[in-house]
Amino acid sequence: MKTILRQRVIVNLLLVSGIVVWMILGVVANGVMAQTATEAPPATSAPAPGGAPPAAAPTPPPKIDTGDTAWILTSSALVLAMTAPGLALFYGGMVREKNALGTIMHSFIILCLISVQWVLWGYSLSFGPDKGHIVGGLEWMGLAGVAMDQPNADYAATVPHQAYMIFQAMFAVITVALVSGAYAERMKFSSFLVFSLLWATFVYDPLAHWVWGKGGWIGTLGGLGALDFAGGTVVHISSGVSGLACALVLGRRLGYGKENMAPHNLPMTVLGASMLWFGWFGFNAGSAVAAGALATSAFVVTNTATATAALAWMVAEWIYRGKPTVLGAASGAVAGLVAITPASGFVGPLSSIAIGAGAGVFCYLACLVKSRLGYDDSLDAFGVHGIGGTWGALATGLFASKAINSGGADGLFFGNPGQLWLQFIAVVAAWVLAFVGTFILLKIVDWTMGLRVSSEDEQVGLDLSQHEERAYS
Repeated sequence: MKTILRQRVIVNLLLVSGIVVWMILGVVANGVMAQTATEAPPATSAPAPGGAPPAAAPTPPPKIDTGDTAWILTSSALVLAMTAPGLALFYGGMVREKNALGTIMHSFIILCLISVQWVLWGYSLSFGPDKGHIVGGLEWMGLAGVAMDQPNADYAATVPHQAYMIFQAMFAVITVALVSGAYAERMKFSSFLVFSLLWATFVYDPLAHWVWGKGGWIGTLGGLGALDFAGGTVVHISSGVSGLACALVLGRRLGYGKENMAPHNLPMTVLGASMLWFGWFGFNAGSAVAAGALATSAFVVTNTATATAALAWMVAEWIYRGKPTVLGAASGAVAGLVAITPASGFVGPLSSIAIGAGAGVFCYLACLVKSRLGYDDSLDAFGVHGIGGTWGALATGLFASKAINSGGADGLFFGNPGQLWLQFIAVVAAWVLAFVGTFILLKIVDWTMGLRVSSEDEQVGLDLSQHEERAYS
């Protein structure tokens, strides 16, 4: 009885803490927006001859471009392939044989679950009409008002609104799937489903609105002006930092540090990493939302940073361990993809080499530190995505250049040190929301239905205990 009361007290405290955090962030957001509005100079225009007010220039109606539409739909399919089969194979090969199917199932079923959630309410919360600079309204629930034959000029002026919606759906899908790498091999499947749905609704959707939504307090559409071209804060910091919270709350796997937990199928993992690299061109170049010069630039720097990061990780590991590993090269490539994501629409090829080199080294060091700190992030979701996303977001504040994208901003190395400060604010906000929000959701799920499988089920493996199947006969 005392234990139950203690658990209820803890959960209530966590809920209160979460509400307080949300209130603080809301106050900060509204304060920032109010200050921005106060400091902005009033718009003026020269009076027309005779003192009459100037006539407003007619705004041409938005027109759908078939080439841009084809590119955004193709990019949506590429990003879908990043989750299944890409991430499913990448994560599935890194776990032990007895958990291979269960891990692949995480990525596959998230594609199903979040695709439905996004249509019903996720897109509306993320990109719908702004509510207090914190979240979108529910006016677009069930895609009400999201046209299939008309664009939304706030987000993409040349493609149908539903095309932009489904492109963003694939971002939500893979972000939720990335978190699963931190708790692989030990979470109950039923709890996994509930947690994933809650996390998408209360962590991902608000953060997407903060950074990318019209009126969100962090981004460029009426907010602070922090840059995130394709998801450094929204996708990678949120998933990586949430993964860290999952690893801490669930605890270590049975036998961690004592038993051999090496990947059971490295060829599968490398194939998955290669699929991620392939699909990431839709992730980054597709975020230009048009088939043109900016998409080309994002494509080039994505490939360059990825290749550099794989080499940097390989060399760092070679120096530290005496031999390079295939897993290290594949992990380095993913780290490079992560780090270039927020900067891909704002930096040139030489800057992307510096970003990729930093990603390879920093993420490798983060994975080394994990074993010394003793937490069990099963598949290095935090070391690769949390650290890689943080480095990429800050590096955007260093290397961004308006010569690459006139709609962006210059970074520190191009004469604008203030941009680095804006990137830092975005990073801190994403860290706080992801960690605190995830911690609270995990505790609620644990209190109501339990998070971990039993010791017996964990020893048998999730394939049999959760699905009554084997990956290999």
